[in-house]
Amino acid sequence: MTDPVFEHPDVQRLIEVAIAEDLRDEGDVTSRVIPEEASCTAHVVYREGGVVCGLPLAEQVLTRIAPGASWTAHNVDGDRVAPGAVVAEIKGRARGVLAAERLLLNLLQRLGGVATATRRFADAIQGTTARVLDTRKTTPGWRLLEKYAVRTGGGVNHRFGLYDQVLLKDNHLALLGGETRLGEVVARAREAAPPGTPVEIEVTTQEGALEASRAGAEIVLLDNMDPPTLAVTVEKVRHDAHARGAEPPLLEASGGIDLETIAGFAQTGVDRISTGWITHSSPALDVALDFLPLES
Repeated sequence: MTDPVFEHPDVQRLIEVAIAEDLRDEGDVTSRVIPEEASCTAHVVYREGGVVCGLPLAEQVLTRIAPGASWTAHNVDGDRVAPGAVVAEIKGRARGVLAAERLLLNLLQRLGGVATATRRFADAIQGTTARVLDTRKTTPGWRLLEKYAVRTGGGVNHRFGLYDQVLLKDNHLALLGGETRLGEVVARAREAAPPGTPVEIEVTTQEGALEASRAGAEIVLLDNMDPPTLAVTVEKVRHDAHARGAEPPLLEASGGIDLETIAGFAQTGVDRISTGWITHSSPALDVALDFLPLES
């Protein structure tokens, strides 16, 4: 079943903008050198191995730009493929397929890159209780798609925007008295946000983590702590909550975490590890559209 994200109005608008950006009113003037009635067969080839992501979206782009073209997928999103894998075959009028080529590849390259990066992070912490989360550090207009790619790669989505979760960060605390007034800050957040909105608070010290937990925050973000400090803080927060007969908050690590260091952070016992890298810096996959000789 195709993920509902591909039918979301924001994604549909993105496709419309991208098509208009590339074709404008004149369309693909270069491909006018191809006979109008010429047909073609083309293969979507992953020159680089990785996680497939965005195939339903690429098909949408193809059928909008080249009505009547056929798309036959040989894989599904989430599959890991080796270099040289042919993940889909396209048949249709050559001019239309050429006009769709760059946009559908841009989508597959970007989303495949995010999914592949996420999968590498998730693989690095297998055997621990931690999960990889994304952030709001996404390409403007692409958030739903990039967060879909994170899920496809085995990650978990953090909040989607400023509207669906309270996240009190350092700048909020700087304006509200710092980590010495967390109880008051959490209470104010609960009062101001819609009922049932989760409250997460970012802290940088063990004392701040304990205070945030005691204030009733559902999630405590432990920012820029090294693994030894993080491990002690996790233990103290959970022990303190149990001693009070309370449910411990979810504990999230963030800051200074990359593919080489994530395993050490996961071994501290945190529940979640958030990283903006998987969406803002993951390299695009090398995906190509290879045309077979022109059919007459």
